[in-house]
Amino acid sequence: MRIILSAGGTGGHIYPALSVLEELKKDKNNKYLYIGTKNRMENDLVPSLGIPYEGLEIYGLSKTDMIRNVKNVLCIKNAYKRCLQVMDEFKPDAVIAFGGYVTLPVCMAAKKKGVKVFLHEQNMLPGKTNIYLSKKADAVFVSFKEGTRKLKCKNIIYTGNPVAQRAYETKKANKETLELTKDKKLIIIVMGSLGSTSVNEKIVGFLRNFERKDTEIVFITGNKSYQDIKNNLIVPKSTKIIPFYDNLPSLMKAADLIISRAGASTIAEIMATKVPSILVPSPYVANNHQYYNALDLVNKKISILIEEKDLNEKTLTNAIDEIFEENTLKEIKSNLKQIKDISSSTLIVKNVKEIINEKKA
Repeated sequence: MRIILSAGGTGGHIYPALSVLEELKKDKNNKYLYIGTKNRMENDLVPSLGIPYEGLEIYGLSKTDMIRNVKNVLCIKNAYKRCLQVMDEFKPDAVIAFGGYVTLPVCMAAKKKGVKVFLHEQNMLPGKTNIYLSKKADAVFVSFKEGTRKLKCKNIIYTGNPVAQRAYETKKANKETLELTKDKKLIIIVMGSLGSTSVNEKIVGFLRNFERKDTEIVFITGNKSYQDIKNNLIVPKSTKIIPFYDNLPSLMKAADLIISRAGASTIAEIMATKVPSILVPSPYVANNHQYYNALDLVNKKISILIEEKDLNEKTLTNAIDEIFEENTLKEIKSNLKQIKDISSSTLIVKNVKEIINEKKA
């Protein structure tokens, strides 16, 4: 197969695309190309992995900057023209798009050229680009069984999030490499790869006073906040502060609790690694979709949700106490075990191949 993958802007879109690409690589006859933007994280990340890359100059629409929006209309037109050329040059069998505004001209050009279009939606509430493109897609893959609202495609397939497959295939971290005690409970606190200044300030207040003999904490601050927190925060010896951890799912497998945001990739990793969680959804994302992601885990009785406005030392301590209560912890772990692991990337590639072959037949 010849496949174009497209995703942009955030890791929540990009890492599922890269997970599917890893699955495509297993068949050496497959050819692939990644299309992203020229100015977001994929522009540096994807080429650094040795993946063929096409960058488009395109920007998201602004609610306040009308001049930027006028300029972006021209960018979108130029991006669409370039994508038509790419379709002729690369001759793909299909485009698989994972969200972000960059996928709009890619998928529109693919439809114009008669190329199959597939979407993957990571969140409970679909993004605007995926909602619009769903009526033109040959199939939409979803991470949540209930995450089909507003999608207009007749062929919606539950696959889970490809990031989950990478997570449950990774090996459990050795706690001793982080100088952690093997027999103590481990709590991970992380608010995304960049961290969250607003939440980190509240976490700092919590950490100053939280110490239990049977519990250790790894606080992953994000690179932006690390030096300031490290230099100015005096914490108990049971707390370790680090800026970043390269393979978070491996550390999650060694943990007893994770306190985090509720992005789609994080949710997928929580379910794959079977770790109890306290979720603090970001209120700054489109459609407040992290709240609905978190609510799904609360309804499954595997997580506690604290809205950022309600997060403080008391509410966080109470939530930790609740999860570590013997009967509650037993119920959460039982519920986590009942979540079936899905080979999402394998399932997506399988469905794409089958639909492509239906067309050829």
